[in-house]
Amino acid sequence: MQCFPSLVLALSSLLGALALLQLSLYLRVPSRYGKHDERLCRPRGRLPARCAWFVQELPSFLVPALLLALRSPPRLEPLGCRLLCCLFCWHYFYRTFIYPFFTRGRPFPLQLLFFGTLFCIYNGFLQGYYLIYCAEYPSDWCTDIRFTSGLLLFLLGMGINIHSDLLLRQLRKPGEVTYKIPQGGLFTYVSGANYFGEIVEWFGFAIATWSLPAFTFAFFTLCCIGPRAYHHHRYQNSNCFLQCAASCSWDAFCKMPGRGREAGLEYKVKLKIIMLYTRSILTCLQLGESTAVHWKSC
Repeated sequence: MQCFPSLVLALSSLLGALALLQLSLYLRVPSRYGKHDERLCRPRGRLPARCAWFVQELPSFLVPALLLALRSPPRLEPLGCRLLCCLFCWHYFYRTFIYPFFTRGRPFPLQLLFFGTLFCIYNGFLQGYYLIYCAEYPSDWCTDIRFTSGLLLFLLGMGINIHSDLLLRQLRKPGEVTYKIPQGGLFTYVSGANYFGEIVEWFGFAIATWSLPAFTFAFFTLCCIGPRAYHHHRYQNSNCFLQCAASCSWDAFCKMPGRGREAGLEYKVKLKIIMLYTRSILTCLQLGESTAVHWKSC
């Protein structure tokens, strides 16, 4: 197999177009899986999370590995091959053979699994084909500032991603599917710390490889999971407010990262009143009484 620059350009351009399509589709409405899926009670057309993640992520590891094996002669001497194995395949080895067996996520829709698997095949071929057959690096690339800074960003992002996954797993007991707001680690400052880590990771990969396919993949990652992180933030805001309102705890509201601290003093009294009235309504509903008749008793 030989390198066709026009093929790399065409596939990279298509990936960039898919990124913009993802952004337009899911910026206002989140993709329907996990806690954003309102049809969770319908088990048909779903796979357990562990099986779904394994099937979806496997092509991203398997396709580059097959391209490496089919290389004639099969060797890892070119720097592009080593970058592919040590960074790209390393990430997807974790995603395929480690992460799925520890996740405690909800059942995954087959439709999204199908499209996710197609993307992993597509992107695995694009990144593998370019780095194995097309990439050319100078002999001193490993000392270049682009490689060193990109490698550091990649390792930092992967560390954030793995640590955030660990915190998310600890939120639920085996068999639980109830959503709980994560705390600790980078979740103290960012609602979607796991998504933030993966975005940093792939932009680091793009800088380290300094290639068009890697940059379009990083852009796709940003457009795909960036909106989901945004919807996570809104979802957590609404849940945090209701929890704090039910307990009428202003201190708890102020401790919510990036929420109460940003509110000016002129809004505190208004928010306190809102929480008091919300607690009154919730209490009346729990008692099964009319809020109009029993407002004072609440």
